[in-house]
Amino acid sequence: MTDVWSPIKLGNLQLPHRLAMAPMTRSRAKPDGTPGDLAPEYYAQRATMGLLITEGTQPSEDGQGYTNTPGIYTDAHVAGWRKVTDAVHKADGQLFVQLMHVGRRSHPDNTAHHRQPVAPSAIAPGEQMFTPKGMQTVPEPCALTTAEVRQTIADFAHGAARAIEAGADGVEVHGANGYLVHQFLAPNANKRTDEYGGSLENRARFAIEVVQAIVAAIGPERTAVRLSPGLPTGGIVEGNANDDLYRYLATEFDKLGLAYLHVLHIGNEALVADIREAFGGVLIVNRPGRTREQVGSDVAAGVADIEALGSMALANPDLVARLKQGAPLNEPRVPLFYAGGGAEGYTDYPSLQPM
Repeated sequence: MTDVWSPIKLGNLQLPHRLAMAPMTRSRAKPDGTPGDLAPEYYAQRATMGLLITEGTQPSEDGQGYTNTPGIYTDAHVAGWRKVTDAVHKADGQLFVQLMHVGRRSHPDNTAHHRQPVAPSAIAPGEQMFTPKGMQTVPEPCALTTAEVRQTIADFAHGAARAIEAGADGVEVHGANGYLVHQFLAPNANKRTDEYGGSLENRARFAIEVVQAIVAAIGPERTAVRLSPGLPTGGIVEGNANDDLYRYLATEFDKLGLAYLHVLHIGNEALVADIREAFGGVLIVNRPGRTREQVGSDVAAGVADIEALGSMALANPDLVARLKQGAPLNEPRVPLFYAGGGAEGYTDYPSLQPM
């Protein structure tokens, strides 16, 4: 039986244990997409998690969907993220930047130049989202042309290269949660008739080519991807109908020698077991709603090599110490998850000892 506190090699990194901080949007970046002034402190506070996966970070202007999310495609973005990576490395942590293109889950009022959302097909997600003018219905997106799909792939690779330039240890492609990569995977969001739509292999093509382009740019040991099989969010409807597609993706990603594959586990035990068998590298599993008593159980059972924790890590900058010592945990302040740009609900969660 593998213990969650045993070390593990991930890409070229040696991690001290098998807990990671899951990616969590915090909406505290500056209007131009540069990480906020408190971001270095926020991430460094949590460096004992071993591997930190950042909030979703747009690789291009088209990729932004929400207000005050960070980017990684300009010189200012690189300089801002450099402050974060320096702080994390000084605290003996490791950090992967999550590259998130939201696709159709955007509103023009949330982008600098009021850009129309883009997607595999001109199908709206059927949801509302927060904008500076309050809650608004997400509009119908523009369907990407085949040439624009290829440019978007290049944008991902460019964002990955810039993340490494900023000192990141690697990048994770956000292929989950109803965002652009997930939209290409889902039959109800992807009605394309070119090589990126239709068959299972065609719907998987965008995800695979994005990851291949990043591998070519920064190396497989610095490249990872997150998937959320069957997750019904952002208008995505999969159920178990896409299970074979995810098995196919796991097999194809295994061929690339990636740093890790990250799966959001919502209860399909058989599929996660099949992914585990098909992907020979490090498998990170993020199972929402874990209690502290359940932490480590997926590693112990062989379901995962590493477990990613979200709100528990958000609310406890010294989560590793608290778990090891059996100390009480801070409760997450949910109303402050995306609120404002100050320390409240961000860097002011108390530690057992001053950090």
